Amino acid sequence: MKTLKKIQKLSKLGRILSKIVFIFCIIGIVGCAAGIVGLTFIPDGYTIGKITIHSVVEKSEDISTGTCYAAMATAIIFCAGEAVLAKIAEKYFIHELEAGTPFTFDGAKEMLRLGVCTVCIPIISSIAAAIAYGIIYASFDSVEKADLSNTVSIGLGIMFIVMSLVCRYGAELREHQPYGDGAD
Repeated sequence: MKTLKKIQKLSKLGRILSKIVFIFCIIGIVGCAAGIVGLTFIPDGYTIGKITIHSVVEKSEDISTGTCYAAMATAIIFCAGEAVLAKIAEKYFIHELEAGTPFTFDGAKEMLRLGVCTVCIPIISSIAAAIAYGIIYASFDSVEKADLSNTVSIGLGIMFIVMSLVCRYGAELREHQPYGDGAD
């Protein structure tokens, strides 16, 4: 049963890390949304002291306003996708900890879902970000090219899918040979 204890510790760690990623993604979404609102509603000539707000953004980093909008809009989309994925992972780890073992039919089903989402959500986020970038690129002058590559974790997603089959097989074995027979 030492291995099961290690699995449970890793599940606790997974739950904590998933929650942290989710929180950081929400912070990213809120920060980018605040940036978009600020850029939209603060007039071009708005000054604080002797500094014009828009000129600080454009001159200090040599970035156009359109590029700022594009960067923040795509960041919101990527953060939203990662937040959804982190929440799905956290839900899996919570349920696994409640069950006390990964070898349940529901746990295997949830891990399969996590694997499919790990592959699909980053792809969907990349497509949505490209669409948003295209709209902003067409709406503003001098929008710089953006790197919209997202870390599509196909390998990680496939690993979750394969592990879901292992967990399902373990659940089938548990069903036919319940614990308590002295076998570890």
